[in-house]
Amino acid sequence: MSGERYWVWVMVRLAVGVAIVAWAASYLTTGSGEKEFQKTLEALKQVHTFRVAFAATPRDQHNEMLWEVDCNRNLLHYRWRVYKTGSDTNEMSRDEVHVATEEYDRQSDGSWSKARFLARGDRPASWYCGALAQGNDNGLMPQIATMIKRGVLQKGDKKTVSGVRCREWLVTMKGGTSGLEHDTVCLGLNDHLPYEMTVDWQQSRSTFSDYNAAISFDMPEAAAPMTSETTPSN
Repeated sequence: MSGERYWVWVMVRLAVGVAIVAWAASYLTTGSGEKEFQKTLEALKQVHTFRVAFAATPRDQHNEMLWEVDCNRNLLHYRWRVYKTGSDTNEMSRDEVHVATEEYDRQSDGSWSKARFLARGDRPASWYCGALAQGNDNGLMPQIATMIKRGVLQKGDKKTVSGVRCREWLVTMKGGTSGLEHDTVCLGLNDHLPYEMTVDWQQSRSTFSDYNAAISFDMPEAAAPMTSETTPSN
């Protein structure tokens, strides 16, 4: 074999080797991320109760929100509080319970009042779990289905969130705010469920807990007969 042909052969083998390494790296990053997020999508299909706590501080305003969802009884508790962090101490808050398609609002004296009109877009608890059961995003949990479709997923470190060990994933959403949106999602090492999410442009952090646990609701006595322990069909 001539010297020239020898070096051509060496370069071909090097090119093949580089291609194999690149393929392996792609599999271990994006490919493995898609597989992990697909496990999360499947795990969420079995969720019937959960809590979501959200906090964000864009500029001089602080927002806090809490959702407690029990699809077995078609109950949803929603509470939010907004206040200024600067010299202006103006504060707004709301506390409401949705029993199926009925809404009850807590009054300043602690009593409950049935809402005469539902806000546009309000949905019962069963809708949120129904969306998860179909493998769709529901607006409360991390948008796992969307992240699989158009997210660049990068494996991060393990951490503990609310006593649960999870692995953080760095997610760059193509087509998000300003072209790219950078999020983090921490997925449980054992159950693959999400336990924390941050969104950079919102300066927000959400935590997720009490999956399929019994959730105690403070609700109007008039609404109690409307609740029943019936498991929604998937």
